[in-house]
Amino acid sequence: MTALVEGRTGEWEVVIGLEVHAQVVSQAKLFSGAPTAFGAEPNSQVSLIDAAMPGMLPVINEECVRQAVRTGLGLNAKINRHSVFDRKNYFYPDLPQGYQISQYKQPIVGEGTVTVDLPDGEARDVGIERLHLEQDAGKSVHDRDPRNSLIDLNRAGVALMEIVSKPDLRSADEAGAYLTKLRAILRYLGTCDGNMEQGSMRADVNVSVRRPGEPLGTRCEMKNVNSIRFVKQAIEYEARRQIEIIEDGGSIAQETRLFDPDRGETRPMRAKEEAHDYRYFPDPDLLPLELSEAFVDELRAALPELPDVKKARFMVDYGLSAYDANVLVAERETAAFFEAVVAGGRDPKTAANWVISNLFGSLNREDKTIAESPVSAEQLGGLLDLLADKTISGRIAKDVFDEMFKTGKDSAEIVEEKGLKQITDTGAIETVIEQIIADNPKQADQYRSGNTKVAGWFTGQAMRATQGKANPQLVNEILKDKLG
Repeated sequence: MTALVEGRTGEWEVVIGLEVHAQVVSQAKLFSGAPTAFGAEPNSQVSLIDAAMPGMLPVINEECVRQAVRTGLGLNAKINRHSVFDRKNYFYPDLPQGYQISQYKQPIVGEGTVTVDLPDGEARDVGIERLHLEQDAGKSVHDRDPRNSLIDLNRAGVALMEIVSKPDLRSADEAGAYLTKLRAILRYLGTCDGNMEQGSMRADVNVSVRRPGEPLGTRCEMKNVNSIRFVKQAIEYEARRQIEIIEDGGSIAQETRLFDPDRGETRPMRAKEEAHDYRYFPDPDLLPLELSEAFVDELRAALPELPDVKKARFMVDYGLSAYDANVLVAERETAAFFEAVVAGGRDPKTAANWVISNLFGSLNREDKTIAESPVSAEQLGGLLDLLADKTISGRIAKDVFDEMFKTGKDSAEIVEEKGLKQITDTGAIETVIEQIIADNPKQADQYRSGNTKVAGWFTGQAMRATQGKANPQLVNEILKDKLG
């Protein structure tokens, strides 16, 4: 169902397309052997090719081509066996060549599809228009010198995949869900690390508005937005801005804008360029890229299990709900952690609950990733074993987990140290319950008069008296017998 925005004069439809720039995971740049490590000293990872020294010729990095093809296959897209590198001409101080080597009419990857899981539980397909390879520009640094802007060319020549969606998205939430899914696919494939805060994945956001059923409106593009939260904020602000302008009798100027996260608003950057402004032409220093069928088939055969397939398997093999499966496969490391927990025949639904509720909750509170978890999958599995064989109760298990998370100790060690083993001795439990009934005759009479809800109160008293160690099932059975 299409999401509509209510304006002063009626309903509006927001139309969104995203151009995602994903940095290719590779040891060297797209056309040179310079390294690509993040955080290096400025201008310490620059070859003569990256600096555009006269006579230096680009040489294609085969691994970057492989990564682009893997990504195309992961997006269910057409792999173009013939593609061409073009020169995209424009001036920036941090673009030494005066042009960017990119792809225009003949990209390496054509149309594809991403299935997006929406917040309401529905799923829908978002079309991919194309994926092309291009080199990144350098970076202008404005805060090191009070009088001059400085240039860092470490990023110049780094390989990027530009993944262009069709204008199929209709809300900020849909755009956020699309970016989340796309990032998960790239991480599963190992073709981009998806670290938006480091600039290795960023989005240009195209937004227009129209009355439902009318032709597409004039779009504005927000450049280089580097978080999913900011993408959603930019869309919501820009859609509202355009609606207000049109409702006041104005028209939208096609332009490139910047999103200011501090103010939560977009502002003009420059008039929007068209393709002819860049004077694209085939790069004379690079031959067309020709891929063999065997090359593509080899990469297809080596693809990992991707999120949608893994989600379906988790639902079938482990009997998980769509929601639980979706949460667990969102990151490759999370899915692997869950499968390690259930290894050995542990109950999958119990394992999923503990991973999603207890582990994720604790990790979020401490701002840790799954890789930084102080509780390993094997340790969590050991805790579930103690719960399954009734060594500890569910209530005690939560306390044990909290101690595991704080100390990194194994569950069995904590249970032994603190004397937390569940009481399953019926005689001991009977003694406790008899004393509670004797001390509370009024409540016992209420139960015997038909108010069976009082049984819950007695259960609570028994668990409190045993410090949560009594087996709850035995407590309830003995209570029924003694009160009856």
